[in-house]
Amino acid sequence: MIVTVTLNPALRVSYEAQRVSLGSVNQVSRVRHHIGGRGLAVARILHTFGHEVVAAGLAGGASGEVIRTELAKDGVATQFTWITAESRRVLEVTDESSGAVTTFREPAPFITTEELGRLAADYRSLMVDATAAVLCGSLPVGLPDETYATLATYAAEANVPVVLDAGESSLRLCASRRPTLIIPEMPVPGRGRPPETKPPAQCEATDPAALVACGAGAVAVVSGDAVRVVTADGGWRAGLGPGGPAPVRGGPGGPDAAGDLVSSRDALVAGLVPGIVLGWSWPEALRHAVALAVAESGGEVDLDAYERLLPKVVVAPSE
Repeated sequence: MIVTVTLNPALRVSYEAQRVSLGSVNQVSRVRHHIGGRGLAVARILHTFGHEVVAAGLAGGASGEVIRTELAKDGVATQFTWITAESRRVLEVTDESSGAVTTFREPAPFITTEELGRLAADYRSLMVDATAAVLCGSLPVGLPDETYATLATYAAEANVPVVLDAGESSLRLCASRRPTLIIPEMPVPGRGRPPETKPPAQCEATDPAALVACGAGAVAVVSGDAVRVVTADGGWRAGLGPGGPAPVRGGPGGPDAAGDLVSSRDALVAGLVPGIVLGWSWPEALRHAVALAVAESGGEVDLDAYERLLPKVVVAPSE
């Protein structure tokens, strides 16, 4: 059983209106709901490929209920730790006449000490039967930067491999807990919480080799045209294209239009997890992950495109 953990999920509400005018009443022509959160996306994709998966983490209020219901519709089992506050919502308003999209993001809910304690207990119970723990995304208000490091420690105590896909401050603290794989999120100016203290040089979160030296089993760096994995024994680089790592992507998995792996990051993460669970070599794991990422569009994976793309993935050693 693969456990994905999303501590800051979101309910995405999309409004479409013929014309949007500020300061006036706008008639909505269409309403759609989507679930947001990296761990939830990873869980859905893993389920598509037949893996037994449980989506865990924090959820609360009416938004949390909708998130749980939408996952159930997709056949994904859930075991959320329930919180008092409402899970955040992201409102997207589309002006159909101009195509402009205006987005409103609610703040993350505040998590109490009691809720954090229940999360730890629930997570440790899941580790008893887990084959991997996938920790994804940002932390809500009230949770310390050490949260992911603590969850990684609990998994290590249960001999469960950990995949961490998170921001800089969580990475540097978690690396010493020896996660199997870290996928850094490169910092975006003006977003995220600044680190409280400057990390020691050997644990600099933007340096893959330093993270490996600090304890991570491997670090995967996702760029627009390839994914590079760094380990203590060397590294690998993978992407599409007969001449080298130059992935292409179009439509729902079509290999005819230009694209990049960053836009399919969740699918790429989901693609790397089975290799860890089943003990694949890095070339095997990367081939599967890149093909899956390129075959994904809008959260859905085109399985026929995946099969066509798999032999086109080029994997080569990197320095």
